[in-house]
Amino acid sequence: MLPIARWLMRGTPYAAGGAALAAIIPWLFWFGAAIVALATLRRGLAPAVPVLVAAAVPAGWWWVQGDAIPLASVLLVTLMAVVLRARMRWSEALIVGTVAGAAMIQLGVFVPPGGTGPLLEQLRQGSSEVDRMLTELTRQGYDAEELATLLIGGITGLMVMVAAVGCLALARSWQAGLYNPGGFRQEFHAFRLTVRELGLLVVLGVIGMVLGIPSLGMLAWVPLLVAGIALVHGFVGAKGMNGLWLIAFYLLLITTWPMILIVLLAAFIDVFADFRGRLASRSD
Repeated sequence: MLPIARWLMRGTPYAAGGAALAAIIPWLFWFGAAIVALATLRRGLAPAVPVLVAAAVPAGWWWVQGDAIPLASVLLVTLMAVVLRARMRWSEALIVGTVAGAAMIQLGVFVPPGGTGPLLEQLRQGSSEVDRMLTELTRQGYDAEELATLLIGGITGLMVMVAAVGCLALARSWQAGLYNPGGFRQEFHAFRLTVRELGLLVVLGVIGMVLGIPSLGMLAWVPLLVAGIALVHGFVGAKGMNGLWLIAFYLLLITTWPMILIVLLAAFIDVFADFRGRLASRSD
């Protein structure tokens, strides 16, 4: 994909055209978001505005059609790219993205047009078991529609956050491949949260519980997960292990919840233990 990125960076018209084309094609919005992020990382926000607008217009059309994911992804990855360019820290970009993504969920950006009422009614008619479960929840005093809104919004927001992180990583790898070969690998392998940043994520989760903002708790663990993934990449790279280990790791990460918990725990411990630093000192 690097030759495509090189062609896109020949000038703003190329990047804007590529972003607009990708954003209008169903399920290719992520490519348009990555193009916007690349332009932002390389040139800054102001010069990248035409590329952002070119992607946002067709993505906005999809929003009007009832799909908020493309536009939300473009805006979220652009915000994180601005922070990453300015601060040069993945952790700060991810934390800002977490807060922005939580705000989108809380504002109901990802709620289907017309609310979740029609969807719940369809589920009731299609499954007697679901109907009994929803009836029981209502009897216990829960608002089934409110729970459905939170669930749908939270899951969609989580998908958008993960997609935005992936697009940012893709854009950063393009940037490194074009202008700083090997730079992204070194940067990502070294990424870990500081104690202060971990504390901030914990505080965000607590604030979410205390103030009734569950969206913060839904997304606050994403930066820690990315740090755990970076830890695995760094360990595999430092040990010179076969790339098949990473393939097996991602397969387990995608298919098993215990693996996600293990990665989160490893990233948490790494904040204090610095596994890669210890490994490097032993190698020396």
